[in-house]
Amino acid sequence: MSDEASLLPKELRQALRRAKYQLVGRHSAAKKCRWLHKSLLNEGTCYKHKFYGIKSWRCLQMTPAIAHCTMRCLFCWRIQSNEVNVAFDETVMTEWDAPDAIVEGVLKAQKRILSGYKAHDRRDEYRYLEAIKPKHAAISLAGEPTVYPELGGLVKEFHRRNFTTFIVTNGTVPKALQELSEEPTQLYVSLSAPNENTFKRICRPQVKNAWHKTTQSLKLLSSFTCPTVLRLTLVRHLKAMNAADYAQLIVDAAPTYVEVKAYIYVGWSRLRLQFENMPTHEDIRKFGRELSE
Repeated sequence: MSDEASLLPKELRQALRRAKYQLVGRHSAAKKCRWLHKSLLNEGTCYKHKFYGIKSWRCLQMTPAIAHCTMRCLFCWRIQSNEVNVAFDETVMTEWDAPDAIVEGVLKAQKRILSGYKAHDRRDEYRYLEAIKPKHAAISLAGEPTVYPELGGLVKEFHRRNFTTFIVTNGTVPKALQELSEEPTQLYVSLSAPNENTFKRICRPQVKNAWHKTTQSLKLLSSFTCPTVLRLTLVRHLKAMNAADYAQLIVDAAPTYVEVKAYIYVGWSRLRLQFENMPTHEDIRKFGRELSE
């Protein structure tokens, strides 16, 4: 599809391409994950391999909303339209591509991503042959997937091709979760703050009543038949890393799993935060121990 048809301003497209995003259609994208690369060279795998059995080399990292989001989180690695001085409503998608076109597009993008490994002298041959036939779609990468109006259809299209799917959402569009026509294999909701004041300061919501909507999404988790995950991102010196502050929210949501992760000083978040904001491994372990108690 030509750039003229894209929903993204030229400045955004250029910045994303410089960062090695493979733009697909009018608003979607795929990108090589660090763990895809490392797993093909037998240098380790993503935690999802150990926790959930997802082979990193067969995982397709994609988004149906590369530049659309309801928040501008300080710790997010994605570029935000205000950072390239363009006026662009990131919160609404007024026209969109069909699910089958997006899936076809990201599969072609993944083939382009993998083409460079064909002659790589350190690649694992068995893993490479599996990688060119991906089996898992991580519907995350960047942006907020629930802004895409046919998210359930996208999940269904991946499942039709025998993929497993993870959706990662910030929870600010509970209606989209409530109306999903097909559940993913696993659903993640990011819980990025323990209270509304911290949420507004760090997540910088671009829609009204975002905290209330997030708590609504937490209450919806128990209605899903698929496994659910609450994902907590910790940031040093920006918000208190106190497990007790999150405890009641987690109890009320009753997710299948809770994942605690550190903010990583990568991408465009480096324009907003400092290296010192990145928690240590021991910080995460300590928080996890406190949470389990």
